Amino acid sequence: MLKMRSIAAASVFALGLTALAAAPAGAATADDDREYVVLFAEGVSSADARAAVEAAGGTVVAENEAVGVATVTAGSGFAAAADAQAAIEGTAENRVIGDVPESRAANGEARKADAVEQETVEAGLADGPSTANAAKGAKGEKGKKHRPNTPEAEPLADLQWDMQQIDATVDGSYARQQGSKGVRVGIIDTGVDGSHPDIAPNFDAVLSRNFTVDIPVDANGDEVDGACADDPDGSCEDAADVDENGHGTHVASTIGSPINGLGMAGVAPNVTLVNLRAGQDSGYFFLQPSIDALTYAGDNGIDVVNMSYYVDPWLFNCTDNPADSAADQEEQQTIIAAMQRALDYARGNGVTLIAAAGNEAIDYTKAVTDSGSPDFASVPGEAAYVRDLVDPASCVSMPAEGDGVISVSSTGISERKAYYSSYGNGYIDVAAPGGDSYDTPAGTRDVTKTILAAYPESLAIANGQIDENGEPLVSNIVRSCDDEGTCGYYQFIQGTSMASPHAAGVAALIVSQYGAKDPLKGGLRMNPNAVESKLLKTAVDESCPVPADFTYTRNLPNGSVSTATHTCESAKKTNGFYGSGIVNAMAAIGR
Repeated sequence: MLKMRSIAAASVFALGLTALAAAPAGAATADDDREYVVLFAEGVSSADARAAVEAAGGTVVAENEAVGVATVTAGSGFAAAADAQAAIEGTAENRVIGDVPESRAANGEARKADAVEQETVEAGLADGPSTANAAKGAKGEKGKKHRPNTPEAEPLADLQWDMQQIDATVDGSYARQQGSKGVRVGIIDTGVDGSHPDIAPNFDAVLSRNFTVDIPVDANGDEVDGACADDPDGSCEDAADVDENGHGTHVASTIGSPINGLGMAGVAPNVTLVNLRAGQDSGYFFLQPSIDALTYAGDNGIDVVNMSYYVDPWLFNCTDNPADSAADQEEQQTIIAAMQRALDYARGNGVTLIAAAGNEAIDYTKAVTDSGSPDFASVPGEAAYVRDLVDPASCVSMPAEGDGVISVSSTGISERKAYYSSYGNGYIDVAAPGGDSYDTPAGTRDVTKTILAAYPESLAIANGQIDENGEPLVSNIVRSCDDEGTCGYYQFIQGTSMASPHAAGVAALIVSQYGAKDPLKGGLRMNPNAVESKLLKTAVDESCPVPADFTYTRNLPNGSVSTATHTCESAKKTNGFYGSGIVNAMAAIGR
């Protein structure tokens, strides 16, 4: 689960966001001002809320009237002053970081990268070119003109064990239901490469939006002069069809890459994909963009959203952990309340919410230690610290633990819970394939046991992963070309970030199969409660391992051996590893 720039001002009003200043939400401000996300009290009018902000010394930059949240610039004393205003429920400092410059990277503050997902990248470098490329060659099958959206196996289908596990194949769901163009799936992530040839046919550039700004800052938290000079308009704002991280493109591809004779197909290869970017290039996801993406989804007929991240900077937001300062407690309380409002708004407007369960390999229903929060400091001196006994009764990870959110754990090729996947009976709703590079007979690493999906060519070039002829140089990158010479790149990654889009794809198939026409917003619609019920009821039961204390043994490339034991607790119809079971595309649409 990966822990993203702003939309044009002309689009702000279409979102239900009221722009009150020229600077986009997330932009750095002059002087010593900081930026805050302010949660207004329930039922307070916009006028009264703005007056309260002004009385506390702040200036509203943008307001999301749908859920009573605003972006505010103010001095360092604003949070304390806001506490005295009855119209303000809480404040959270808005961190802004697009990419980490060398000055900070030298101090150990590298780009945020999930260690579980990064492992396949490191494996690719160590292993060299993939045998998958040699096996598949550079071209598709000669002399065969592929008919779009016909249930024929794609060139890389043999590498998609994940689709086989959930019966999303030519002999399974593809033959009966590939999804409807009237079903829109929102990808709340680092962006989507809308130009990728295995995404472009299903990509909706008109509906897609970018809710965040990439602004590099220095060691003092100040914007780096000229940092965005390479951008066409110097604004640090990406277009809504760009992904300079790769994470969101992989997620989108898993959900809805088309059947077109190139590369691979997604779970629902005929649905519409909408980029709702909330994650920065650096991999950080902060509060305001997440809220704006969710309310936009609710207002614009999005049927399903996938959220493969947690809201930074806190893995667990605690209301009263004694290790936290009063200011940090208020910030976390605000994140919980504001995100829940946005989740409720989206779900109340027909959006089925699906999220990755996390790659921490911990039981979310037990008291745990959080030593990685806050994971980004907006001012000098802030650093992560140890919080012992993080109590699930008062600490939640958002959005995965939000009310109304379907939380998805990850399985490997053998259907075991992946070694990294977090779990917990009552936390996990369903499981789906997310890959496990050590799910092999000998417990050694194999990147082909992870998940293959689309990868931006621009990143393959920038990262030196392909040669001058376009051939991959690393084992986790695969190239596929059709008979007309169109080529696309794909990468293997693992994580619960890769599991949840499989569930999102199945949810999209459910709406396609059973949804009704929406006379107001167009397309098809289905009550999220009904979608969730169908998704859970049609999941394939998977019992806890016997014994329930399951030990993972990984024979690491450096010769060492890593072991860890996870305990699977069960109830009458669910358990902590798989929830209601492993999602199944064929069962979901009716066998």
